[in-house]
This record gives sequence, C-alpha cells and structure tokens, in this order.
Amino acid sequence: MAQAVEEWYRQMPIITRSYLTAAVVTTVGCTLEIISPYHLYLNPKLVVQHYEIWRLVTNFLYFRKMDLDFLFHMFFLARYCKLLEENSFRGRTADFFYMLLFGATVLTGIVLIGGMIPYISETFARILFLSNSLTFMMVYVWSKHNPFIHMSFLGLFTFTAAYLPWVLLGFSILVGSSTWVDLLGMIAGHVYYFLEDVYPRMTGRRPLKTPSFIKALFADDNVVVAQPPNAGIGAGARARRKMDRDGQTGQPLLQKLVHREFGWSAVIAEWCKE
Repeated sequence: MAQAVEEWYRQMPIITRSYLTAAVVTTVGCTLEIISPYHLYLNPKLVVQHYEIWRLVTNFLYFRKMDLDFLFHMFFLARYCKLLEENSFRGRTADFFYMLLFGATVLTGIVLIGGMIPYISETFARILFLSNSLTFMMVYVWSKHNPFIHMSFLGLFTFTAAYLPWVLLGFSILVGSSTWVDLLGMIAGHVYYFLEDVYPRMTGRRPLKTPSFIKALFADDNVVVAQPPNAGIGAGARARRKMDRDGQTGQPLLQKLVHREFGWSAVIAEWCKE
C-alpha cells in the first residue's frame, strides 16, 4: 500500500506534486500548531506596512482544518491540477505555472478591490484564504478545455463537463456552504479562459503569453497535444500557443532543485465520474 502511494505521488507532474505537497504540509503544520494560520492569511495592511510579503503566497496553501472538507479539496486539487498539467498543458509546464500565477493575482485583486466597495466590503473582509478559490479555478478551466466529457451526479442525472462548475456550485448551496469562494474561482477561471483561448481567436493577439524568465525555469518538452474532434473554441488558441512557444534546452533550474530533493473528495468523486 505504501509503495503504491509513493509511486502515485512520484508519478505526479512537477507543479501538481509541488502544490499538493505544500498544501498538505502547511495544513498539517497548522493542525499540529507548528505554525499559526494567523501568520498565513491574506492581510493587505500587514503586507504593505510590515512587508509580510509571504502572505500573498501562503493564503493559497492553507485549506483550513483537516476534516472531510480538507479531503474534498485535496482530491480536487490532485485530480484537476494533474489533468490540466498532463493534458491541456502537457509539455508546457511554464504556461501552467503562469496560469496559476495569473489566477492567484486575479483572485487577490478581486478580494482587495471588493474590500473597498461599500455594502460588500464586509463579505470580502471575511475571505482570508483563497486556496479553495484557486482549486475551483482549475476545475473551471479544465471544464472549458473538456466540455464534451460526460459525467454523472449521484446517478440521478448526467451532464457534460462544461456544467461541472455549476453542478458543484449548486451542491455547495444545497449543503449550506459559502458560495463566494466558488464564484471567485469561476470568475478567475473565466477571465483566464477568455484572455487565453477566446480573445486570441477573435483578434490574433495573445495577451497572456508566458514571460521568458518563467519559461527559463522549466523544461519545454516540445510535446504536441492532439486535439479531439469538436474541441471547442479553445482548440485554435491552444494550437497557436504551441507554435508561439520558445524552445528551451538543457535541464532548468527548478527541476534540478526538485530532483535533488525528491531523487471536495471521494464522495463527490463517485458522484462526478467521467
């Protein structure tokens, strides 16, 4: 059993493995009171006035206490982060990292701006961690890239993957969970999808081209991903991204470091099967 888990872990692509590891270590550390969540949550005042810059990152790593909800989100993180990295972003690790960086920036910006708007500022002030929203963003982007995959919910009805975010949002409403984190993830995901897949198709310009300094950190495997029939509006843009990539040679710094160091849940998983 332990060997199977280790093999499953090592087979994860680098971004998925790194993010999942950081999330689990951070959450376990808070549960064991090794570190305090009060040192991790997003607080603009502390970031600006006390230079606690790490909060811009750590608020995406803590998934609250270790309970069933934590297992839910670890499942979604491991599943959809891996699916994106191995399929839609196969051979484009730098682009995938840039997608997460862009999503984190959009989510942080929404919370900061929302906190300054009267009548809704209190709602945004209560959003201290954006880890769940970033996970939901990945689910949204995956659903846009794979809109025709058939799924089922509780065996009661079937739907295509394009509606998966809305099904999960409805489930959150049914169980009485806050829908704000889900909605924020959907907004960030749609902004990315529009700028990366829709806008380039409309104008021929790609505003989210990955910076060269980020590309330098990752290997470019030069893998061409075959597009299925009726791949949707994103197919042309994704093919164009393949042609726009700058070739990289040699082993990048980030992978050298990683190689040196490392030599919502099962319930919903059963409900939403491909």
